[in-house]
Amino acid sequence: MKAKIIWGGDAKFIAESETGHSIVMDGPPDHGGKNQGARPMETLLIGMGGCSSFDVIHILKKSRQDVIDCVAEIEAERADAVPSVFTKIHLHFVITGNNLKESMVRNAVKLSAEKYCSASIMLAKGGVDITHSYEMQSPA
Repeated sequence: MKAKIIWGGDAKFIAESETGHSIVMDGPPDHGGKNQGARPMETLLIGMGGCSSFDVIHILKKSRQDVIDCVAEIEAERADAVPSVFTKIHLHFVITGNNLKESMVRNAVKLSAEKYCSASIMLAKGGVDITHSYEMQSPA
């Protein structure tokens, strides 16, 4: 896997993935940024959430669950000192579907957390306290 980060002036950077997609990152105004993109640490958090969400949906679909929507709400805490690493991350999945089996949803979240999500497993090995929860909803 490869990526390229191109300086866009001031505190702005454009990340280009090997698959041809771009993400704009920018620093806060007090560090020379213009708020033209997500902060780099936000993209790390978003990437972890995307990785875990991909796993959960993939597992549920493979289990023939009728999933209509999945939203991962993420809250994180960072250290006060430099480096301001993540210390705690909580992922809360809101999964909407028809006749979802709770055991399958619980298992999908657990498998992502413990076996499949490379990003969250890597961060956990680095000392981040990562927790997960979920709720199930029926369509309106």
